[in-house]
Amino acid sequence: MDTPGTPSDLERRALDAVDVDRVLADLRELVAIPSVGGTAAEQDAQRWCADRLGGLGHRVDHWRIDVAELREDPEFPGQEADRDIAYGCVGVHGDGDPALVFCGHTDVVPPGDLDRWPDRDPYALRVHDGLAAGRGTCDMKGGVAAFLGALEALRTAGIRLRRPVGVHTVSGEEDGGLGAFATLRRGHRGDACVLAEPSAGTIVAANGGSLTFRLEIPGQGTHGSTRTRGVNALEKLAELLPALRDLEARRNADPDPLVAHLDVPYPLSVGMARVGDWASTVPDLAIAEGRYGVRLDEGIDDAKAEFAEAVRRACEADPWLSQHPVRVSWPGGMFASGRLPTGHPLLEETTQAVVDVGGAKPEVLGAPYGTDLRLYAGAGVPTLQFGPGDVRYAHAHDEHVAVAELEQATRAYVLLAMRRCGAEN
Repeated sequence: MDTPGTPSDLERRALDAVDVDRVLADLRELVAIPSVGGTAAEQDAQRWCADRLGGLGHRVDHWRIDVAELREDPEFPGQEADRDIAYGCVGVHGDGDPALVFCGHTDVVPPGDLDRWPDRDPYALRVHDGLAAGRGTCDMKGGVAAFLGALEALRTAGIRLRRPVGVHTVSGEEDGGLGAFATLRRGHRGDACVLAEPSAGTIVAANGGSLTFRLEIPGQGTHGSTRTRGVNALEKLAELLPALRDLEARRNADPDPLVAHLDVPYPLSVGMARVGDWASTVPDLAIAEGRYGVRLDEGIDDAKAEFAEAVRRACEADPWLSQHPVRVSWPGGMFASGRLPTGHPLLEETTQAVVDVGGAKPEVLGAPYGTDLRLYAGAGVPTLQFGPGDVRYAHAHDEHVAVAELEQATRAYVLLAMRRCGAEN
């Protein structure tokens, strides 16, 4: 294995082969596929990746995922998009188990109000003033294009890797992670994995998790003119909110050092509320759904139990709810927490690769959102996140990635692959 530090002659040859225009061309084609979770285009993006990896000389496993069968698995991470069909895609260059896997998801979230996008087209890549903009550029087709660009550079430079490098492109990440779950269930592994999620120049070594909760708050309906005969479910929801805010405060009182820089490492927020069906009727049911942060190293069952206990105690303190308790359920995706094992060499290897291509030494942090990191870590594959883009622009109408970040990530991936897998002429 080459010694980290100043790039060797062989490494410089590979770095010189990085073609940013080709990276942007791949990104343009990927962005043009409107691969919103649950749509047919989600499958089209995976097919594009399979074809691209085949063209790079990879041994490709492109298979139809039996979603119905997967849902029966007790560890299934859940899904929120309505899909019966999904496809996996894995490429491996070389024989044997990969020393390094690059992983990225190809699904994107819906574009929202089209009037907020130039020409009402979220799926046209626009490169201007050093920024590449469009749906998915940041989260995370930019990262996928970057590691494809790194593999292209290795091929162009005639670099042979002593151990295989693998690529996992997955779907369904945004609503639970069924693609990564299916890939791991199929037996695909590696000694270590880099998720090309946007990390804004840092290395993300741990993720908090998140769960989607649903609260069904009962009331008692009556005519609005005799409201005192009824119990307004909306008002009962409002009375419950302080208990949820107190729960959030308790859970964030002593955060793990990796997430201590965040103002709220484990957020709890109500994102949707539905109540009532007639203006002059006191509503007899309120339904609230939201997002509940899972602490690092906390089990999902433990997180659920603490939430349910907080709701139970709030109900006990209310005369109505003590007799008609709130119902708690957990629809949608389940994102456990996950982290890179302490002291694993992948962290220093990635840091050194970034520095050796001219980048600042990345800060090592934890993130408050769930990704596929926890699935790989849970399967025994040491994993971290390093990729182009800033998560603040993910899912946004101004979603973009800096071209300079695309180039830096591509170059860092080149060195990381050569050093972790071993390289020769």
